[in-house]
Amino acid sequence: MNIIEKEIQATDYLTKSNLPSSDYVINPYVGCPHGCMYCYARFMKRFTNHSEKWGDFIDIKKCSKNINIKKLTGKTVFLSSVTDCYNRYEEKYCLTRKILEQLQYADCTINISTKSDLILRDIDFLKKMKDLKVAMSVNTLDENVKNDMDKASSIADRLYALKELHRNNIYTVLFMSPIIPGLTDFRQIIEESAHFIDEYWMENLNLRGEYKASILNYINEKFPQYSELYKSIYVKKDNGYWESLSMEIEEYCKSRNINYINFFYHDKLVQKKSNK
Repeated sequence: MNIIEKEIQATDYLTKSNLPSSDYVINPYVGCPHGCMYCYARFMKRFTNHSEKWGDFIDIKKCSKNINIKKLTGKTVFLSSVTDCYNRYEEKYCLTRKILEQLQYADCTINISTKSDLILRDIDFLKKMKDLKVAMSVNTLDENVKNDMDKASSIADRLYALKELHRNNIYTVLFMSPIIPGLTDFRQIIEESAHFIDEYWMENLNLRGEYKASILNYINEKFPQYSELYKSIYVKKDNGYWESLSMEIEEYCKSRNINYINFFYHDKLVQKKSNK
């Protein structure tokens, strides 16, 4: 399928963040060709002039203004919150690479989240950053499930990228996001990756808007054995599954001295930050 490309002008790459652990976000693109079935960023479409579906267009944000590095001193910057800064068009436009070139000596914390092994292209800049975490999203080891859910790099390529980053002394995070009830085996993923991962981030699957029906239909069709579970979680709003899973993750990780952060209550963390 052809993706609609359009270059747009941006006044600044830095945007103040509402995320609980970031002061600023940088989104070099609007839209994302990964087309993740569960993508929460679909709400961004209403702020564009696109009639295409989310995942069928990408806006390339050109900005002539240099990033104000001094403003970032002591702050935390996140790439990216509503796109993947290493989506396949980054290979063509190199916006993220140009941004990292500016950020490489910034006195700030930088967190990068991606689903693409293209990040290995920029390992020269990443190695120069003194406070960096690179998070790679992996929520299944089943390539078939992954292919149903997104068009990003294979799971094998993502794990290889994490190994290479770790080998180059870059702090690695495996972002288990979103944890899909019945399909994500957190123990299996940790056992497969623990020797090259510094930290795990866990985030649960939230269903809202147009993609709620897509996910529920997918489960009913492909994994009907979990239909009642999904009905309980997403129709009856029973939080028991997540509470139980949180306890399992805590017990498992603490018993093995595994560093992890549980973002299951992300909405509450965002609200807490906004109330400060």
